[in-house]
Amino acid sequence: MMILDPQAATTIPHSMRLVLLVDDSRAQRRTLAVQLLRAGYQVVEAASGDEAMRICLERRPDIVISDWMMPGQSGLEFCRRFREMQSDRYGYFILLTSRNDKKDIAQGLRAGADEFLTKPVSGAELLARLSASERILRMEESLHSANTQLSATLAQLRETQAAIDRDLREAQRLQQGLVRERHGRYGDFDLSLLMRPAGHIGGDLVGFFPINARRVGLFALDVAGHGVASALLCARLAALLSGGTDQNIALRITDLGLYDARPPTEVLRHLNTLMIEELRTESYFTMVYADLDFLTGQLRLVQAGHPHPVLQRADGRIERIGGGGLPVGVFPDAAYDEVQLALGPGDRLFISSDGLTESENARGEPLGEEGLNAILRTNATLRGDALLESICWSAAHYAGGRRGDDISAVLVERQKNGGGPWG
Repeated sequence: MMILDPQAATTIPHSMRLVLLVDDSRAQRRTLAVQLLRAGYQVVEAASGDEAMRICLERRPDIVISDWMMPGQSGLEFCRRFREMQSDRYGYFILLTSRNDKKDIAQGLRAGADEFLTKPVSGAELLARLSASERILRMEESLHSANTQLSATLAQLRETQAAIDRDLREAQRLQQGLVRERHGRYGDFDLSLLMRPAGHIGGDLVGFFPINARRVGLFALDVAGHGVASALLCARLAALLSGGTDQNIALRITDLGLYDARPPTEVLRHLNTLMIEELRTESYFTMVYADLDFLTGQLRLVQAGHPHPVLQRADGRIERIGGGGLPVGVFPDAAYDEVQLALGPGDRLFISSDGLTESENARGEPLGEEGLNAILRTNATLRGDALLESICWSAAHYAGGRRGDDISAVLVERQKNGGGPWG
Protein backbone atom coordinates (compact mmCIF):
# COMPACT_ATOMS: atom_id res chain seq x y z
CA MET A 1 0.00 0.00 0.00
CA MET A 2 1.44 3.37 -0.99
CA ILE A 3 1.57 6.00 1.76
CA LEU A 4 -0.06 9.19 0.62
CA ASP A 5 0.16 11.11 3.88
CA PRO A 6 3.70 12.48 4.35
CA GLN A 7 3.30 12.49 8.10
CA ALA A 8 2.58 8.76 8.04
CA ALA A 9 5.93 7.92 6.49
CA THR A 10 8.88 6.88 8.63
CA THR A 11 11.24 9.80 9.23
CA ILE A 12 14.63 9.98 10.92
CA PRO A 13 14.31 11.17 14.52
CA HIS A 14 15.66 14.64 15.21
CA SER A 15 18.26 13.22 17.58
CA MET A 16 19.76 11.09 14.81
CA ARG A 17 20.33 13.86 12.30
CA LEU A 18 24.00 14.20 11.39
CA VAL A 19 25.28 17.74 10.77
CA LEU A 20 28.63 18.30 9.03
CA LEU A 21 30.35 21.58 9.97
CA VAL A 22 32.93 22.78 7.45
CA ASP A 23 35.03 25.82 8.35
CA ASP A 24 38.75 26.53 8.42
CA SER A 25 38.18 28.45 11.69
CA ARG A 26 38.26 26.04 14.62
CA ALA A 27 36.69 28.62 16.90
CA GLN A 28 33.77 29.13 14.48
CA ARG A 29 33.24 25.35 14.25
CA ARG A 30 33.27 24.96 18.04
CA THR A 31 30.76 27.77 18.53
CA LEU A 32 28.32 26.27 16.03
CA ALA A 33 28.95 22.69 17.27
CA VAL A 34 27.99 23.59 20.83
CA GLN A 35 24.70 25.09 19.67
CA LEU A 36 23.94 22.08 17.51
CA LEU A 37 24.74 19.57 20.22
CA ARG A 38 22.51 21.43 22.64
CA ALA A 39 19.72 21.32 20.03
CA GLY A 40 20.06 17.50 19.93
CA TYR A 41 21.98 17.01 16.66
CA GLN A 42 24.96 14.77 16.02
CA VAL A 43 27.92 16.80 14.81
CA VAL A 44 31.06 16.03 12.81
CA GLU A 45 33.63 18.68 11.85
CA ALA A 46 35.92 19.33 8.89
CA ALA A 47 38.53 22.04 8.46
CA SER A 48 38.47 22.06 4.62
CA GLY A 49 36.45 21.07 1.63
CA ASP A 50 38.71 18.10 0.85
CA GLU A 51 38.38 16.77 4.40
CA ALA A 52 34.62 17.28 4.21
CA MET A 53 34.46 15.23 0.99
CA ARG A 54 36.29 12.35 2.63
CA ILE A 55 33.78 12.41 5.50
CA CYS A 56 30.84 12.48 3.05
CA LEU A 57 32.19 9.43 1.25
CA GLU A 58 32.30 7.50 4.53
CA ARG A 59 29.16 8.83 6.14
CA ARG A 60 26.45 10.79 4.35
CA PRO A 61 25.40 13.82 6.47
CA ASP A 62 21.77 14.94 6.62
CA ILE A 63 22.74 18.63 6.89
CA VAL A 64 25.88 20.45 5.79
CA ILE A 65 26.83 23.87 7.16
CA SER A 66 29.85 25.15 5.24
CA ASP A 67 31.75 28.39 5.17
CA TRP A 68 31.95 30.01 1.71
CA MET A 69 35.46 31.40 1.93
CA MET A 70 38.07 28.76 2.77
CA PRO A 71 41.65 28.21 1.61
CA GLY A 72 41.95 25.62 -1.17
CA GLN A 73 38.55 24.32 -2.08
CA SER A 74 35.88 26.96 -1.45
CA GLY A 75 32.56 26.22 0.14
CA LEU A 76 30.94 26.90 -3.23
CA GLU A 77 33.08 24.25 -4.97
CA PHE A 78 32.50 21.80 -2.14
CA CYS A 79 28.74 22.35 -2.54
CA ARG A 80 28.96 21.47 -6.25
CA ARG A 81 30.93 18.30 -5.52
CA PHE A 82 28.50 17.37 -2.74
CA ARG A 83 25.57 17.63 -5.13
CA GLU A 84 27.36 15.47 -7.69
CA MET A 85 27.70 12.62 -5.19
CA GLN A 86 25.36 9.67 -5.76
CA SER A 87 22.98 9.09 -2.88
CA ASP A 88 19.47 7.84 -2.24
CA ARG A 89 18.96 10.52 0.42
CA TYR A 90 18.83 14.28 0.11
CA GLY A 91 21.34 16.39 1.98
CA TYR A 92 20.39 19.91 3.06
CA PHE A 93 23.19 22.41 2.35
CA ILE A 94 23.62 25.75 4.18
CA LEU A 95 26.31 28.21 3.12
CA LEU A 96 27.91 30.54 5.69
CA THR A 97 28.85 33.83 4.13
CA SER A 98 29.33 37.49 4.79
CA ARG A 99 28.11 38.15 1.24
CA ASN A 100 24.59 39.37 0.65
CA ASP A 101 24.83 40.47 -2.98
CA LYS A 102 22.05 39.05 -5.19
CA LYS A 103 24.60 37.77 -7.71
CA ASP A 104 26.43 35.87 -4.96
CA ILE A 105 23.18 34.35 -3.72
CA ALA A 106 22.25 33.32 -7.27
CA GLN A 107 25.69 31.74 -7.70
CA GLY A 108 25.26 29.77 -4.49
CA LEU A 109 21.81 28.54 -5.52
CA ARG A 110 23.16 27.36 -8.87
CA ALA A 111 25.88 25.44 -7.04
CA GLY A 112 23.18 23.60 -5.07
CA ALA A 113 22.87 25.49 -1.80
CA ASP A 114 19.48 25.38 -0.07
CA GLU A 115 19.97 28.16 2.44
CA PHE A 116 22.33 30.95 3.48
CA LEU A 117 23.46 32.13 6.90
CA THR A 118 25.13 35.51 7.30
CA LYS A 119 28.14 35.76 9.64
CA PRO A 120 28.17 36.25 12.56
CA VAL A 121 25.55 33.52 13.05
CA SER A 122 23.05 33.96 15.86
CA GLY A 123 21.78 30.91 17.70
CA ALA A 124 18.12 31.80 17.07
CA GLU A 125 18.69 32.19 13.33
CA LEU A 126 20.65 28.92 13.16
CA LEU A 127 17.83 27.00 14.85
CA ALA A 128 15.27 28.65 12.58
CA ARG A 129 17.21 27.54 9.48
CA LEU A 130 17.54 24.02 10.89
CA SER A 131 13.79 23.92 11.54
CA ALA A 132 13.23 24.77 7.89
CA SER A 133 15.68 22.05 6.83
CA GLU A 134 13.84 19.55 9.02
CA ARG A 135 10.59 20.15 7.14
CA ILE A 136 12.33 19.68 3.79
CA LEU A 137 14.11 16.52 4.91
CA ARG A 138 10.92 15.00 6.30
CA MET A 139 9.10 15.70 3.05
CA GLU A 140 11.96 14.10 1.11
CA GLU A 141 11.94 11.06 3.40
CA SER A 142 8.19 10.73 2.98
CA LEU A 143 8.50 10.87 -0.79
CA HIS A 144 11.36 8.40 -0.72
CA SER A 145 9.31 6.01 1.41
CA ALA A 146 6.32 6.36 -0.92
CA ASN A 147 8.50 5.86 -4.00
CA THR A 148 10.06 2.77 -2.45
CA GLN A 149 6.64 1.31 -1.77
CA LEU A 150 5.46 2.35 -5.23
CA SER A 151 8.45 0.64 -6.82
CA ALA A 152 7.71 -2.52 -4.85
CA THR A 153 4.06 -2.34 -5.89
CA LEU A 154 4.99 -1.82 -9.53
CA ALA A 155 7.36 -4.78 -9.36
CA GLN A 156 4.53 -6.92 -7.99
CA LEU A 157 2.20 -5.64 -10.70
CA ARG A 158 4.77 -6.46 -13.37
CA GLU A 159 5.09 -9.98 -11.98
CA THR A 160 1.32 -10.33 -11.88
CA GLN A 161 0.99 -8.98 -15.42
CA ALA A 162 3.69 -11.34 -16.63
CA ALA A 163 1.83 -14.25 -15.06
CA ILE A 164 -1.43 -13.08 -16.66
CA ASP A 165 0.31 -12.75 -20.03
CA ARG A 166 1.67 -16.28 -19.70
CA ASP A 167 -1.80 -17.57 -18.84
CA LEU A 168 -3.34 -15.66 -21.74
CA ARG A 169 -0.74 -16.99 -24.18
CA GLU A 170 -1.51 -20.50 -22.97
CA ALA A 171 -5.23 -19.77 -23.24
CA GLN A 172 -4.64 -18.50 -26.77
CA ARG A 173 -2.82 -21.71 -27.67
CA LEU A 174 -5.63 -23.78 -26.19
CA GLN A 175 -8.31 -21.75 -27.93
CA GLN A 176 -6.57 -22.05 -31.27
CA GLY A 177 -6.46 -25.78 -30.57
CA LEU A 178 -10.27 -25.80 -30.51
CA VAL A 179 -10.04 -25.58 -34.29
CA ARG A 180 -8.17 -28.80 -34.86
CA GLU A 181 -8.34 -28.72 -38.64
CA ARG A 182 -7.94 -25.54 -40.64
CA HIS A 183 -8.33 -27.25 -44.03
CA GLY A 184 -10.53 -30.00 -45.34
CA ARG A 185 -11.10 -31.72 -48.68
CA TYR A 186 -14.48 -33.33 -49.31
CA GLY A 187 -15.03 -34.54 -52.86
CA ASP A 188 -14.32 -31.56 -55.07
CA PHE A 189 -14.88 -29.11 -52.19
CA ASP A 190 -12.12 -27.36 -50.25
CA LEU A 191 -12.83 -25.91 -46.79
CA SER A 192 -10.54 -23.29 -45.20
CA LEU A 193 -10.82 -21.66 -41.77
CA LEU A 194 -9.50 -18.39 -40.32
CA MET A 195 -9.34 -17.23 -36.68
CA ARG A 196 -7.70 -13.90 -35.73
CA PRO A 197 -8.54 -12.74 -32.19
CA ALA A 198 -8.16 -9.04 -31.49
CA GLY A 199 -6.33 -9.88 -28.22
CA HIS A 200 -4.82 -13.01 -26.77
CA ILE A 201 -8.18 -14.74 -26.77
CA GLY A 202 -11.44 -13.98 -28.51
CA GLY A 203 -15.09 -14.88 -28.84
CA ASP A 204 -15.10 -16.17 -32.44
CA LEU A 205 -15.22 -19.83 -33.40
CA VAL A 206 -15.27 -21.59 -36.76
CA GLY A 207 -15.12 -25.23 -37.71
CA PHE A 208 -16.40 -28.17 -39.69
CA PHE A 209 -17.07 -31.85 -39.03
CA PRO A 210 -18.02 -34.87 -41.13
CA ILE A 211 -21.63 -36.01 -40.86
CA ASN A 212 -21.50 -39.12 -43.00
CA ALA A 213 -19.95 -40.38 -46.23
CA ARG A 214 -21.34 -37.54 -48.31
CA ARG A 215 -22.13 -34.66 -45.98
CA VAL A 216 -20.15 -32.23 -43.82
CA GLY A 217 -21.36 -29.72 -41.25
CA LEU A 218 -19.73 -26.29 -40.98
CA PHE A 219 -20.27 -23.38 -38.62
CA ALA A 220 -19.15 -19.86 -37.74
CA LEU A 221 -20.15 -18.13 -34.52
CA ASP A 222 -19.34 -14.92 -32.66
CA VAL A 223 -19.93 -14.66 -28.91
CA ALA A 224 -20.89 -11.18 -27.73
CA GLY A 225 -18.07 -9.39 -25.91
CA HIS A 226 -14.39 -10.17 -25.55
CA GLY A 227 -12.02 -11.74 -23.11
CA VAL A 228 -12.15 -14.73 -20.83
CA ALA A 229 -15.95 -15.10 -20.51
CA SER A 230 -16.41 -15.15 -24.29
CA ALA A 231 -13.51 -17.56 -24.73
CA LEU A 232 -14.97 -19.96 -22.12
CA LEU A 233 -18.34 -19.97 -23.87
CA CYS A 234 -16.54 -20.63 -27.16
CA ALA A 235 -14.84 -23.64 -25.58
CA ARG A 236 -18.21 -24.96 -24.40
CA LEU A 237 -19.72 -24.52 -27.85
CA ALA A 238 -16.71 -26.14 -29.49
CA ALA A 239 -17.36 -29.25 -27.39
CA LEU A 240 -21.00 -29.25 -28.51
CA LEU A 241 -19.97 -29.08 -32.17
CA SER A 242 -17.03 -31.49 -32.11
CA GLY A 243 -17.26 -33.90 -34.99
CA GLY A 244 -18.12 -37.56 -34.78
CA THR A 245 -18.94 -37.69 -31.08
CA ASP A 246 -22.06 -38.32 -29.04
CA GLN A 247 -21.73 -34.78 -27.66
CA ASN A 248 -22.18 -33.13 -31.05
CA ILE A 249 -25.47 -31.33 -30.79
CA ALA A 250 -25.81 -31.28 -34.58
CA LEU A 251 -25.73 -35.07 -34.93
CA ARG A 252 -28.13 -37.87 -34.11
CA ILE A 253 -27.85 -41.62 -34.35
CA THR A 254 -30.31 -43.38 -36.66
CA ASP A 255 -32.11 -46.62 -35.96
CA LEU A 256 -29.34 -48.31 -37.94
CA GLY A 257 -26.70 -46.95 -35.56
CA LEU A 258 -25.32 -44.48 -38.10
CA TYR A 259 -24.63 -40.77 -37.63
CA ASP A 260 -26.96 -38.38 -39.34
CA ALA A 261 -27.43 -34.64 -39.05
CA ARG A 262 -30.26 -32.79 -37.44
CA PRO A 263 -31.86 -30.20 -39.70
CA PRO A 264 -29.99 -26.85 -39.39
CA THR A 265 -33.06 -25.10 -37.97
CA GLU A 266 -33.34 -27.76 -35.27
CA VAL A 267 -29.66 -27.32 -34.38
CA LEU A 268 -30.14 -23.57 -33.83
CA ARG A 269 -33.34 -24.08 -31.80
CA HIS A 270 -31.57 -26.63 -29.63
CA LEU A 271 -28.62 -24.27 -29.03
CA ASN A 272 -31.01 -21.42 -28.19
CA THR A 273 -32.80 -23.54 -25.61
CA LEU A 274 -29.51 -24.70 -24.15
CA MET A 275 -28.27 -21.12 -23.75
CA ILE A 276 -31.43 -19.87 -22.06
CA GLU A 277 -32.50 -22.83 -19.94
CA GLU A 278 -29.29 -24.69 -19.08
CA LEU A 279 -26.26 -22.45 -19.40
CA ARG A 280 -28.22 -19.44 -18.06
CA THR A 281 -25.60 -17.01 -19.19
CA GLU A 282 -26.20 -13.34 -19.89
CA SER A 283 -24.17 -13.67 -23.07
CA TYR A 284 -25.40 -14.60 -26.53
CA PHE A 285 -23.87 -15.35 -29.89
CA THR A 286 -24.53 -15.01 -33.59
CA MET A 287 -24.06 -17.97 -35.87
CA VAL A 288 -24.22 -19.48 -39.31
CA TYR A 289 -24.64 -23.23 -39.50
CA ALA A 290 -24.69 -25.16 -42.76
CA ASP A 291 -25.05 -28.76 -43.92
CA LEU A 292 -23.20 -29.43 -47.21
CA ASP A 293 -23.75 -32.44 -49.48
CA PHE A 294 -20.37 -32.50 -51.19
CA LEU A 295 -21.49 -35.00 -53.83
CA THR A 296 -24.29 -32.82 -55.19
CA GLY A 297 -23.20 -29.36 -54.02
CA GLN A 298 -26.52 -28.82 -52.20
CA LEU A 299 -26.21 -26.72 -49.06
CA ARG A 300 -28.74 -26.06 -46.29
CA LEU A 301 -27.94 -22.97 -44.20
CA VAL A 302 -29.36 -21.14 -41.19
CA GLN A 303 -28.34 -17.60 -40.23
CA ALA A 304 -28.80 -16.39 -36.63
CA GLY A 305 -27.83 -12.72 -36.45
CA HIS A 306 -24.45 -13.42 -38.09
CA PRO A 307 -23.29 -11.30 -41.05
CA HIS A 308 -24.73 -12.46 -44.35
CA PRO A 309 -22.70 -15.18 -46.06
CA VAL A 310 -21.43 -14.16 -49.48
CA LEU A 311 -21.77 -16.48 -52.46
CA GLN A 312 -19.39 -15.71 -55.32
CA ARG A 313 -20.28 -17.55 -58.49
CA ALA A 314 -17.72 -18.87 -60.96
CA ASP A 315 -18.56 -15.98 -63.33
CA GLY A 316 -17.81 -13.38 -60.62
CA ARG A 317 -21.39 -12.57 -59.61
CA ILE A 318 -21.85 -12.01 -55.88
CA GLU A 319 -25.01 -12.91 -53.96
CA ARG A 320 -25.92 -12.15 -50.36
CA ILE A 321 -27.31 -15.22 -48.60
CA GLY A 322 -29.70 -15.44 -45.66
CA GLY A 323 -32.39 -13.36 -44.03
CA GLY A 324 -30.60 -12.22 -40.89
CA GLY A 325 -32.32 -14.07 -38.08
CA LEU A 326 -32.15 -13.62 -34.32
CA PRO A 327 -29.03 -14.21 -32.18
CA VAL A 328 -28.83 -17.39 -30.15
CA GLY A 329 -29.58 -17.05 -26.43
CA VAL A 330 -31.80 -13.95 -26.42
CA PHE A 331 -35.41 -14.94 -27.13
CA PRO A 332 -36.83 -18.27 -25.87
CA ASP A 333 -39.22 -18.60 -28.80
CA ALA A 334 -36.78 -17.52 -31.53
CA ALA A 335 -37.51 -19.06 -34.94
CA TYR A 336 -34.87 -19.71 -37.59
CA ASP A 337 -35.35 -20.01 -41.33
CA GLU A 338 -33.44 -22.37 -43.57
CA VAL A 339 -31.93 -21.31 -46.88
CA GLN A 340 -31.07 -23.85 -49.57
CA LEU A 341 -28.65 -23.26 -52.40
CA ALA A 342 -26.49 -25.16 -54.84
CA LEU A 343 -22.75 -24.62 -55.24
CA GLY A 344 -21.60 -25.32 -58.77
CA PRO A 345 -18.05 -25.82 -60.08
CA GLY A 346 -15.98 -22.68 -59.48
CA ASP A 347 -18.45 -21.25 -56.90
CA ARG A 348 -17.37 -20.31 -53.40
CA LEU A 349 -19.14 -19.36 -50.18
CA PHE A 350 -17.53 -16.94 -47.73
CA ILE A 351 -18.79 -16.66 -44.15
CA SER A 352 -17.15 -14.11 -41.83
CA SER A 353 -17.71 -12.43 -38.47
CA ASP A 354 -18.61 -8.76 -38.17
CA GLY A 355 -15.03 -7.91 -37.20
CA LEU A 356 -14.28 -7.83 -40.91
CA THR A 357 -17.09 -5.67 -42.28
CA GLU A 358 -16.99 -3.36 -39.24
CA SER A 359 -13.31 -2.46 -39.77
CA GLU A 360 -13.24 1.35 -39.88
CA ASN A 361 -11.02 3.78 -41.76
CA ALA A 362 -9.62 7.00 -40.32
CA ARG A 363 -12.96 8.77 -40.95
CA GLY A 364 -14.87 6.16 -38.96
CA GLU A 365 -16.46 4.62 -42.06
CA PRO A 366 -16.91 0.82 -41.88
CA LEU A 367 -15.75 -1.45 -44.66
CA GLY A 368 -19.26 -2.83 -44.98
CA GLU A 369 -20.64 -5.50 -47.27
CA GLU A 370 -19.85 -3.52 -50.42
CA GLY A 371 -16.23 -3.17 -49.33
CA LEU A 372 -16.03 -6.92 -48.72
CA ASN A 373 -17.57 -7.63 -52.11
CA ALA A 374 -14.99 -5.37 -53.76
CA ILE A 375 -12.18 -7.28 -52.03
CA LEU A 376 -13.62 -10.60 -53.21
CA ARG A 377 -13.82 -9.33 -56.79
CA THR A 378 -10.27 -8.02 -56.65
CA ASN A 379 -9.01 -11.38 -55.40
CA ALA A 380 -11.13 -13.54 -57.69
CA THR A 381 -8.13 -15.61 -58.83
CA LEU A 382 -6.95 -16.47 -55.29
CA ARG A 383 -8.16 -19.41 -53.26
CA GLY A 384 -7.75 -21.03 -49.85
CA ASP A 385 -5.33 -19.47 -47.37
CA ALA A 386 -4.06 -17.02 -49.98
CA LEU A 387 -7.55 -15.59 -50.37
CA LEU A 388 -8.17 -15.42 -46.59
CA GLU A 389 -4.85 -13.70 -45.96
CA SER A 390 -5.47 -11.21 -48.74
CA ILE A 391 -8.91 -10.39 -47.33
CA CYS A 392 -7.42 -9.81 -43.88
CA TRP A 393 -4.62 -7.67 -45.29
CA SER A 394 -7.06 -5.57 -47.32
CA ALA A 395 -9.29 -4.98 -44.28
CA ALA A 396 -6.28 -4.07 -42.12
CA HIS A 397 -5.03 -1.68 -44.82
CA TYR A 398 -8.48 -0.07 -44.98
CA ALA A 399 -8.47 0.39 -41.20
CA GLY A 400 -4.92 1.76 -41.09
CA GLY A 401 -3.68 -1.23 -39.12
CA ARG A 402 -6.26 -0.81 -36.37
CA ARG A 403 -8.34 -3.80 -35.31
CA GLY A 404 -10.79 -3.68 -32.44
CA ASP A 405 -12.63 -6.95 -32.95
CA ASP A 406 -11.97 -10.61 -33.64
CA ILE A 407 -11.97 -11.78 -37.25
CA SER A 408 -12.98 -15.28 -38.27
CA ALA A 409 -14.11 -16.85 -41.52
CA VAL A 410 -15.14 -20.06 -43.25
CA LEU A 411 -14.36 -20.43 -46.94
CA VAL A 412 -16.12 -23.14 -48.99
CA GLU A 413 -14.79 -23.57 -52.54
CA ARG A 414 -15.89 -25.98 -55.22
CA GLN A 415 -13.19 -26.76 -57.72
CA LYS A 416 -13.86 -26.30 -61.39
CA ASN A 417 -14.48 -29.18 -63.73
CA GLY A 418 -15.09 -31.78 -60.99
CA GLY A 419 -11.69 -31.67 -59.35
CA GLY A 420 -9.63 -29.82 -61.89
CA PRO A 421 -7.53 -26.74 -61.08
CA TRP A 422 -9.13 -23.55 -59.95
CA GLY A 423 -8.58 -20.50 -62.05
